Amino acid sequence: MTADDVVLRRARAADAADVAEVWLSSFAAALPTVRRAHGDDDVRRWIRDVVVPGEDTWVAESGGAVVGVLALSPGWIDQLYLAPASRGRGIGDRCVALAQERYPGGLELWTFRVNRPAQRFYERHGFVAVERTDGSGNEEREPDVRYRWRPA
Repeated sequence: MTADDVVLRRARAADAADVAEVWLSSFAAALPTVRRAHGDDDVRRWIRDVVVPGEDTWVAESGGAVVGVLALSPGWIDQLYLAPASRGRGIGDRCVALAQERYPGGLELWTFRVNRPAQRFYERHGFVAVERTDGSGNEEREPDVRYRWRPA
């Protein structure tokens, strides 16, 4: 699978279970040391009841399978998760390009400090770290960093 084999499309209610599984597997693979604030069933409900219907949510689909999720709110990338086997194939690049196209005035996002691969990824896409915290303001109580992208 390459990024060219992937279709980016708006998420539908029927995608919620697959989106949740991508989120859960990606979080587990990328952030094994981060304590999740909510259990699997709570995450599934949140994806089904909040993320898919309430945000500008997109899925990356390959061969009929959801392999990524991008959730946006005005000026923010709220969620960008890829199935672990789908990383490094350009799908994340396409998701960020879509986010930048939808919000050309700029974007912000949070990522955990321990997620150095995510930080390098966003920095390659022109995001700049603008704030670092001790994690006291997030549910996981994990130090994080806020990134901002502004068009040139």
